[in-house]
Amino acid sequence: MLRTAVIRSLALLLLVLCGPLAAATVDGVRLWRAPDHTRLVFDLSEPVSHKVFPLDNPPRLVVDIAKSTLNASADNLDLSNSPVAAMRSGVKDKTDLRIVFDLNSMVNPRSFVLAKNQQYGHRLVVDLYDNEQKTVKTVEDVAGVTGDRDIIIAIDAGHGGEDPGALGPKGIREKQVVLAISRELKTLLDQTPGFRAKLVRDGDYYIPLRGRTHIARQHRADMFISIHADAFTKSSAHGASVFALSRRGATSETARYLASRENQADLIGGAGSVSLDDKDHMLASVLLDLSMTATLSSSLDVGAEVLRSIGGIAKLHKRHVEQAGFMVLKSPDIPSILVETGFISNPGEAKLLSNRAYQQKMARAIFNGVSRFYEKAPPAGTKLAARKPGSGGVHVISRGDTLSDIAERYSVSVDDLLRYNGLSSTRIRVGQRLKIPTS
Repeated sequence: MLRTAVIRSLALLLLVLCGPLAAATVDGVRLWRAPDHTRLVFDLSEPVSHKVFPLDNPPRLVVDIAKSTLNASADNLDLSNSPVAAMRSGVKDKTDLRIVFDLNSMVNPRSFVLAKNQQYGHRLVVDLYDNEQKTVKTVEDVAGVTGDRDIIIAIDAGHGGEDPGALGPKGIREKQVVLAISRELKTLLDQTPGFRAKLVRDGDYYIPLRGRTHIARQHRADMFISIHADAFTKSSAHGASVFALSRRGATSETARYLASRENQADLIGGAGSVSLDDKDHMLASVLLDLSMTATLSSSLDVGAEVLRSIGGIAKLHKRHVEQAGFMVLKSPDIPSILVETGFISNPGEAKLLSNRAYQQKMARAIFNGVSRFYEKAPPAGTKLAARKPGSGGVHVISRGDTLSDIAERYSVSVDDLLRYNGLSSTRIRVGQRLKIPTS
């Protein structure tokens, strides 16, 4: 009896001195800066409940995490170009973790907890959105609506930030490879009269899948191109592919697998709760069908041109445009394609994809396909549409082009093409730029 009483007394003393054991630990803290918000990610040992609220004079943000302790340091966080000036922590009500962010300016916070998945454990995500700025229309914006305008291409570099995408040998990350290719493609488009490119992601941060098409729509994009370098369960899988949206199902098992992987990106990158403001389902489906028919047709056409160009520099996984239910392709009003530049899980293709010269070749191939598509069918009201056949311009040689085909397309003679470009023979090469004489 005495021995039992002593043990109980010691246990009670330890409980008083140390407090109850915490149920969860915060094992890591990461920060990502995006153009319109800052994302803070806390790695958790298990699910938690939490509260987030602001304080002013001076501006601060408080994050209370129930029954938790901090088991990580934030000393290495890069706070530059973010609204966070400093981070400190303490204990609240003996059991809860309180984290306080000293802010340079007030923010609009949003937070959510993500369950563990195949890549990460449990996480608490806190997004600090910058105070909204009033949008001012520029002369360029107004002119783009009423006068001859550039064709706008939205280029979406897949993954980013918290979501590295597929991982290849020697630490090669998909998010880095596709951003490099996207930047090269933007340079090519911006250098070409009649085109203007917008990068959906121009840094190492994550954008939810639906947010990517929203950004494209904000820029009034004529075309949406999502660039990826995915992985497969077998390292022997190889070849580049081009995808358009499937309304009935994937055209191959690989297509189905890749779409499933990409559509899980919001679980990895963290998109929070999904808005349910999608109105009446019957009305939405009818409107979607009407719009999707024309959009999907254009997507398949430009996809075929891009695939044809890529086939000139890389092995193809399939020799036709595949179709699958990729979330980023589900824009009813913007023709959209997804380009798999190769399998980063294949050692040979991973080596190529990490090489800058090859990234430039891949960007050039995508550009050639897009350019050829719009030469055939330029949107009304654009500079390319105003440039009628035989009125001059530049043609970029793609695989399969011949001088006689090009001459017929622009209503000029082969001799005129040779003379105008200073050519002594009819031999041409992929990527070569030909000036088109006025008729």
